[in-house]
Amino acid sequence: MLLSQAKQIVCISKTGERFKFANPDLCVLENSSVAINEQGVIVDIGDIDEKYQNYKIIDCRGRCVLPGLIDAHTHPCYAGDRSGEFKMKLEGATYMEIHNKGGGIMYTSRCVNQASQEELEQILESGIKRAIRNGTTTMEAKSGFGLSTDGEVKQLLTIEAVSKRSPIEIVQTYLGAHALPPGLSEKQAEQDVIQNQIPQIKKLMDEDKIHPEFVDVFCEKGIYEIETTKNILQEGAKIGLIPSFHGEELNHLESAKLGADLGAIAISHLEHLSQEGIKAMAEKKVVGVILPTTQFILKLQPPPVREMIDSGVPTALATDYCPNAYCMSLPFTMSLACLNLKMRPNEALCAVTLNAAAALNRHKKIGSIEVGKQGDFVILDAPTWEHLIYQIADSPIWKVIKKGKIVYEYL
Repeated sequence: MLLSQAKQIVCISKTGERFKFANPDLCVLENSSVAINEQGVIVDIGDIDEKYQNYKIIDCRGRCVLPGLIDAHTHPCYAGDRSGEFKMKLEGATYMEIHNKGGGIMYTSRCVNQASQEELEQILESGIKRAIRNGTTTMEAKSGFGLSTDGEVKQLLTIEAVSKRSPIEIVQTYLGAHALPPGLSEKQAEQDVIQNQIPQIKKLMDEDKIHPEFVDVFCEKGIYEIETTKNILQEGAKIGLIPSFHGEELNHLESAKLGADLGAIAISHLEHLSQEGIKAMAEKKVVGVILPTTQFILKLQPPPVREMIDSGVPTALATDYCPNAYCMSLPFTMSLACLNLKMRPNEALCAVTLNAAAALNRHKKIGSIEVGKQGDFVILDAPTWEHLIYQIADSPIWKVIKKGKIVYEYL
């Protein structure tokens, strides 16, 4: 495939960088082309058309070519309808008030445990299709609504089954510690995760039935606090799962320092991140995954994004797609980050490409347009790449390409 004569090719990087930081150079090429071989790998970039006339040619004149977008934090495997909670939030109900009334995660957990795997697969595939239309070519997907060994296994088996036939890459995360199961204390829930869930996850991994890469915990006051979070992340690491967890969302618990000390690859949310937490994450290069949709919907304190970026914390954006934040659109997420969280547009684009790839341990493979990387692209029917963010909630996405194959096109 030859993406021919694009008005702009936004490479993001030319030197194999892992991250980009404040006000980054996006390495934009004008009136250039990209060649992708049959294996879906980028083989050439620049003024190259004469060399690749035997390739399938896509005329990109007047259009912009960007790396495929990467959603580094989602909860797309769920069941049930929580639209009624939207009204409750508008009337002032907080996240924890809804949770304590049996809504939120607890409601979704009941629905997931009642649903068949086939029903869960249908819901998951529907969400993935909508994400692809919005430019997503790689999506992280968490369990977390099972709240029991059987429930978590069912979710991971669902994600595994869908990932095998999905046109985009699905990256699995085990989130057994998402909420306290009914009737269990924090200590009892920790013991269930460590003594029952994680051994079963390891067994299924050894049997090649599931392939989670990360272990996640909802580190929050009154749910899984610092010591419990530490214990669960360490047990997950013992079976080969990389710590990447929820922290500093509703309360300040110094989970950022914990993540830095444990070698976490990423921490998500971070509304209550302290200056000490920023320093710890910057020193250890822990990716901060910001979720503007959730902050916006729940009217939370804004995370200190400007301070994070300026202090050297590698910063990514994600949709947090789930029944609470029902959004599959990374372009809309980028718009929110720029409008509400003081991100520059070039920082927002890096946050859903190269930095998001780093959050998923895939920066050597995806996240930028460089020779040797995977041929994942979003093509905009627009004169400059900024239209991806500027055109709010209706981005001019013309084609989405994964490994050199068109997975969505606007007709």
